[in-house]
Amino acid sequence: MGALSDTRRLVVKIGSALLVDRETGALRSDWLASLAADVADLRRRGVDVVLVSSGSIALGRGVLGLAAGELPLEQSQAAAAVGQIRLARAYQEALEPLGIVTAQVLVTLDDSADRRRYLNSRATLATLLSLGTVPIVNENDTIATDEIRYGDNDRLAAQVAVTVGADRLVLLSDVDGLYTANPNTDPEARHVPVVPQLTPEVLAMAGDPVSGLSKGGMKTKVLAARVAMEAGCTLGITLGSTLNPLSALENGARATWFTAQISPQVARKRWISAMKPRGVLTVDAGAEDALRGGKSLLPAGVRAIDGDFDRGDPLQIVAQSGAHLGIGLSNYPGQDARLIQGRHSRDIAQILGYKGRPALIHRDDMVLTDRGSA
Repeated sequence: MGALSDTRRLVVKIGSALLVDRETGALRSDWLASLAADVADLRRRGVDVVLVSSGSIALGRGVLGLAAGELPLEQSQAAAAVGQIRLARAYQEALEPLGIVTAQVLVTLDDSADRRRYLNSRATLATLLSLGTVPIVNENDTIATDEIRYGDNDRLAAQVAVTVGADRLVLLSDVDGLYTANPNTDPEARHVPVVPQLTPEVLAMAGDPVSGLSKGGMKTKVLAARVAMEAGCTLGITLGSTLNPLSALENGARATWFTAQISPQVARKRWISAMKPRGVLTVDAGAEDALRGGKSLLPAGVRAIDGDFDRGDPLQIVAQSGAHLGIGLSNYPGQDARLIQGRHSRDIAQILGYKGRPALIHRDDMVLTDRGSA
């Protein structure tokens, strides 16, 4: 389970306590350099990597000289505003000499709860990864209030893994995995190396030890595992404080693996299949053949559109004979889809006044009802 070379897309969560010295508030530059070396090695092996990193508030509060302990919301947001610049620069300076371009992506809970924002985040992250960058994702603490917060980066990391279709998520933590009880207080506590299913017994094992700088305990990690596993992503928890933590994991460092039983692609197809369509697209014979050949649905092949729908809504795809072909997520709201219906993709910008996506439904967002998925 520790080998990451067979991973297609990896999300790594880094807690504040790993990145920032809790005594001085200074960046642990040697640790970050070792992590960067691990990331560069994975990228050379063709693994896409996304880093979900805490640390902006911890870095910023030191610069601003804020007192230890819980900060008022306004001071937390001010510290984040100062720390985000330093956090992004630290990752850039660690990875750029290794030939890796970094990108900063700041999100809030609203960005995954709102369909349009979720689709925009997904498209942006997918494009960044296709261009070979390593996105650095963090909660946008400068604007997030309690009602739009993830609250902990374990939960955020799981949502990012779902968004990018990762098949592996590693939480670098201050513990080396799940135990049957709190190992700090119970000498009989046993390490659990593999969790194939989240049973009530497993959930009961999760306590809530919290370090001085991080907000997440084992409970948040197990809940993150549930989100990841349902999306086809295997999640690992391992001790992150050692240098080169990802290499250590591959070389047998102790960890707990919450194993997904399906792939991210299958999980996403099941999710789409279970949706209730908000509209119907009727396509011509050429489009039908293209769909069965694994192609996306282009506007040119659409002959009729029924229903009131928005971008990201599920649509039923039917042939002119009336046969149901599949279901997929629309790249356009209904009013725009009707304007480009039957038209060539190169005409979209002229018709709509903005440069949209070439496909009305992309093949990755589509499931055919027979002969497999598009």
